[in-house]
Amino acid sequence: MRPIRISLLFMLALCLAGCVTGDTPEQKRAVVRQMRTEVLNDLYRNKPDVRQQVSDATGYAVFSNANVNLILASFGGGYGVVHDNRSGADTYLKMGEVGLGFGAGIKDFRIVMVFHNSDAFARFMDYGLAVGAQADAAAVASDKGAAVGGELQLDNITVYQLTEAGLALQATIKGTKYWPDPELN
Repeated sequence: MRPIRISLLFMLALCLAGCVTGDTPEQKRAVVRQMRTEVLNDLYRNKPDVRQQVSDATGYAVFSNANVNLILASFGGGYGVVHDNRSGADTYLKMGEVGLGFGAGIKDFRIVMVFHNSDAFARFMDYGLAVGAQADAAAVASDKGAAVGGELQLDNITVYQLTEAGLALQATIKGTKYWPDPELN
């Protein structure tokens, strides 16, 4: 019974981590836009050439995600925004992920997805699905430690992952579902 309680507590913490803070929809959108700006600035500091890649792309997405891996299963959730470079429109999304593989740990990380052509962007917006493989190791807290990770995505989408905090060692195959946030759109 104890492992089930621990699993439920982890999943509850994960759900809470996927919530955007703020009292009004506009305040929540501002929090998401601020997160996007900070994540892109961090990415550009580490990989300056990505700025041009994002600028030239059909669109891009930035997500804040929390992930829990319990031996054979991985669960995650978060929020973010997709930006259409052609129209300038933002679409606010929620996300959830489930994976199978070996590992243990909890981590808080950010994802930047760059859509290199209009077909990939349209498929993502229409279906909101991503399937991939992930392997990483992370031991990060308060700007100390390090994280090494890689993520494989197909369909003319480049994915960058930036670990904020966590302790994890995992290798999983996962599926992620993205859907519009009805409160913020």
